[in-house]
Amino acid sequence: MKKILLGFSLAFICTYAQIPDTKQLIVVETKDWSTPKGVLQRYEKEGKIWHKVGKNIEVKLGRNGLGWGIGLHTIPKDAKIIKKEGDGKAPAGIFSLKQAFGYQPFVVEYPYEVYRSTNHCVDDVNSHFYNKIIDSTKIKKDYNSFEHMRFPKDYYRYGIVVNHNHIDEKGAKKGAGSCIFIHIKSVPTAGCTVMSENEIKEIIKWLNVKKHPLLLQGTQDVVRKLWGIIKK
Repeated sequence: MKKILLGFSLAFICTYAQIPDTKQLIVVETKDWSTPKGVLQRYEKEGKIWHKVGKNIEVKLGRNGLGWGIGLHTIPKDAKIIKKEGDGKAPAGIFSLKQAFGYQPFVVEYPYEVYRSTNHCVDDVNSHFYNKIIDSTKIKKDYNSFEHMRFPKDYYRYGIVVNHNHIDEKGAKKGAGSCIFIHIKSVPTAGCTVMSENEIKEIIKWLNVKKHPLLLQGTQDVVRKLWGIIKK
């Protein structure tokens, strides 16, 4: 029996072999798959020990809750709720974090981009630029649906790009969801995870690219199972 269990454990670990040796983790946990509310807690690893960083904060997510996203994890074969474009769900799973961004310069060690209104994140599934942040002044536009990365409201004044569905990379699956960020807002979203301006700024200042920060997001059960893999 022990041999069978050991074999199962090793197979499960191999499934997640692509997860980097992270030392910073942002954990967002919800009570169930349909709630648009969650709690965020930061963790940092010193040696072999994980410890909490700062107080937990209440966040809002997709207006229709969560759905399994495309990240560093493997979506369970029996998954019933999988994120799709336009479903109003935030992605569940393990995701690497890409650059932070904002409307004006922000002196931090973490990679940070200043975006203009001409920077678009494309969510048109028929576009060659699907799930990419592009400078619209430098390309031939082939899309009808997109998000301005800077606009009059403060939602993107500060944010972090979540690497869901290979954003800005090859391999983005058409229709699997796009343009997922952590940013500023006080109400549920189309799929992003949001908080106050002070809270997102604190997170950006804390991030260290050398520590390979990850986002772990899901229901209490999902978080418990996936974090067990990260810790090994």
